[in-house]
Amino acid sequence: MEILDNMDEEGKELVGSALMNISLDGTSNVTNITFFPYYQHSLYVAASYILVYFFIFLLCMVGNILVCLIVLENRRMRTVTNLFILNLAISDLLVGIFCIPTTLVDNLITGWPFSNTVCKMSGFVQGVSVSASVFTLVAIAVERFRCIVYPLQPKPTILVAKAAIVLIWVLAVVIMCPAAVALTVEKVPFHYMVHNDDFNHTFPLYTCYENFDNPQMRKVYTAVLFAHIYLVPLTVITLMYGSIGVKLCSSVVANREPQLANAVQVGGRRGGQPMISQKKIKVIKMLILVALLFMLSWLPLWTLMMMTDYAGLDRDQLDLLTSYIFPFAHWLAFSNSSVNPIIYGYYNENFRRGFQAVCKSRPFCCLGQNEPNKAIICFIIVSRKRQLLIF
Repeated sequence: MEILDNMDEEGKELVGSALMNISLDGTSNVTNITFFPYYQHSLYVAASYILVYFFIFLLCMVGNILVCLIVLENRRMRTVTNLFILNLAISDLLVGIFCIPTTLVDNLITGWPFSNTVCKMSGFVQGVSVSASVFTLVAIAVERFRCIVYPLQPKPTILVAKAAIVLIWVLAVVIMCPAAVALTVEKVPFHYMVHNDDFNHTFPLYTCYENFDNPQMRKVYTAVLFAHIYLVPLTVITLMYGSIGVKLCSSVVANREPQLANAVQVGGRRGGQPMISQKKIKVIKMLILVALLFMLSWLPLWTLMMMTDYAGLDRDQLDLLTSYIFPFAHWLAFSNSSVNPIIYGYYNENFRRGFQAVCKSRPFCCLGQNEPNKAIICFIIVSRKRQLLIF
């Protein structure tokens, strides 16, 4: 999500470090003009931001596009869980397309360089895509909870999954409508940007922010978003995956003694039952990893957003947050959309086989015409390298 510029209630001054204050003496009034650098950071810091943001952008695009191709091109992959994973990949793609580039530009340039329409649309689309991604994670957790904890109950159908996906996007749009209405671009009076320290090249300072009629409404809206897009989903995901973990662990313990007896009586079945237990343990690890990554990747950004609205920070503290800490928090949050395909794809053999099928029909794959096994090897190598980003 885009972090809007912090402005005080009276003068609506943009948080930042001014290069110079100039007093213009008129006949009866004195006007203070504040100048800001056009670029917020030095060349080396800006280059570092561009590199790390481009890395997660590329990872997000490649991983989520592959997931979409695998599910859409293989009818056998169109299960309820995979439909949710497809929706997660689509919402994560929107995060990569609309959130990462816009946030990067906003972190590099002092003012808002785009129009009022772009301000409204970018903030709205960013919020909707992030909300849909989070709600889809909740839907996946609930669906797996029903299938594993209550296996005898009727499983959700494809039609139910499609209806849930529609509901996810409707809720995401509804919760972000106030932001779309409140977002606006305004010129900050008596504030200008200086390009390359040349005061002959100055530009008016514009900012894109949420202009609520009541200033307290922004704090309330931030709290509502925090509850609905982070706190409540995190609670539901933790409860669902915790219940799944307890169910699988109890199942493994219950099967341990019969497993040992079967291993003594029937040697041919010695490898079957232990393999099932290992798969269950692998599922438990994956579910814990999903919940932990979601919590850890979004916690810093939401903490900073709540601090800026409720902690009463001074100007220097806000300057430090917006210049250096917010860009890292954004990067960490967006990286969650980049690693989701790794988590749901690397642990699933069907996605590995789907990747092989996609590689056979695409020239960008490392597959040779006479070497069909290289597709699997290529995918395993890439997946293991990407998995290092998770831990």
